[in-house]
Amino acid sequence: MNHQPRVDVTTPLMTRRQLLERTGCGFGMLALASLEASADGGHGARPQSFDLRPKPAHFEPQAKNVIMLMAVGGASQMDLFDPKPALTRYNGRPYKIKVEVQQKGSEQNRLLASPFKFHRRGECGMELSEVIPHTGRFADDLCLVRSMHTGHNNHGEGLIMLVTGKIFQGRPSLGSWISYGLGSENQNLPGFVVLRSPDGYTTSGTSTWSSGWMPGLFRGTEFGTQGTPILNIRSDRKQPAGIQRNNLDFLKAINIRQQRKYPLDSRLETRIQNYELAARMQTEALQMLDVAGEPRHIQKLYGLDNPQMRKYGLRCLLARKLVEAGVRFVQILPQPFQPWDTHGKVIGPGMSLTTICGACDLPTAGLLQDLKQRGLLESTIVLFSGEFGRLPVAQGRAGRDHNRNAFSLWLAGGGFRGGHIHGATDEVGYKAVENRVSIPDLHATILHQLGLDHNRLSYPHAGRNETLSDSAVTGATIVTELVKTM
Repeated sequence: MNHQPRVDVTTPLMTRRQLLERTGCGFGMLALASLEASADGGHGARPQSFDLRPKPAHFEPQAKNVIMLMAVGGASQMDLFDPKPALTRYNGRPYKIKVEVQQKGSEQNRLLASPFKFHRRGECGMELSEVIPHTGRFADDLCLVRSMHTGHNNHGEGLIMLVTGKIFQGRPSLGSWISYGLGSENQNLPGFVVLRSPDGYTTSGTSTWSSGWMPGLFRGTEFGTQGTPILNIRSDRKQPAGIQRNNLDFLKAINIRQQRKYPLDSRLETRIQNYELAARMQTEALQMLDVAGEPRHIQKLYGLDNPQMRKYGLRCLLARKLVEAGVRFVQILPQPFQPWDTHGKVIGPGMSLTTICGACDLPTAGLLQDLKQRGLLESTIVLFSGEFGRLPVAQGRAGRDHNRNAFSLWLAGGGFRGGHIHGATDEVGYKAVENRVSIPDLHATILHQLGLDHNRLSYPHAGRNETLSDSAVTGATIVTELVKTM
């Protein structure tokens, strides 16, 4: 029989004197922290100031700007970038592995051959689908990664991971990190601009350009390509000269007074910065977004003369103008919802690869050509990527479900190796098996090309110095094989 010692509950385990003796050092550290926080003379902690002025990189950069072409919905790797003869040989046969599915319709687990032919393009001989002939003209400029993988099969989580490195909302996006780390080369424009469809938002809404727990100054700013290009930037009321400047100065004085009361609230600093930026944008931004003055051959280069391509082509043309003017990061989104999400069919009219490529392929090639002929491609990273890939098995008759285990993307310019193919998937394109690349790896490599060390670029949040790649957790590394020099 075990005998437990009796505890006299009427006798305190520790007196107040003993408690203070044993924890005195802890209270002392709290007091010291309080003194440090009020080192500005009794007005509370000093606010951390943020702005978009150009900041030095950690080391010599290969690139200055990024244009991100988001294939929302998940572009099919085996129909665009990763030819799989085995799919043709075994078309209609049950696949030996039971694949992960996101929606119903793939239960038969039967392999589906691509309806498209692949052709060798450029001097490098890169095999690309016939459905992207215009992009194929730039094969020698493309760094094609066929071994991407990600962490989730849902669009929301997949898109969040594509831009933040993790599947959870509330973290800053890639564009926010870059504008935070490098600022903007043009103080009359934001550091991070979003060009979405004028017809509405994609399935992710505004989440892919969130600044998370960073100040709102680093959030993506939406520019339109139809109607008023920048919302709320110009007043309909005519005012005498100098009135707006007086109003801004008055607002700034009020905000600064409020800022002294709440010095750690970055929203006040962001508000001051945004008012000033909006005032400066009224002239330069509105003039720059007018594409009517572009030569006809440039407008045709982007497909502006074709109704099917015009909307996406306008966004691509504006992206070129924005990076030329010094904007650090431009995000281009396709038509609303998720047009690359080919559940129902890969080919044919409606929501299919032939439809979305018909709208995006020529404008994408026009962007690459225009950047190249202006000498901007060397300093601009162009990234084309969806949030995941597609399955090798049929969903319904001729569609494909989501696939987080493998997808392809390409990068051009900014010191990435043109005409290079990195990694490989298995014989049917279900899983990345050679030289696998994760989203955090991709982010670390892009930051490196911009002269930023992904482990040094950090932001304090919730008692921790956060980074985009979070390499201690994700194991992110720079993929040296993708770039020309290190």
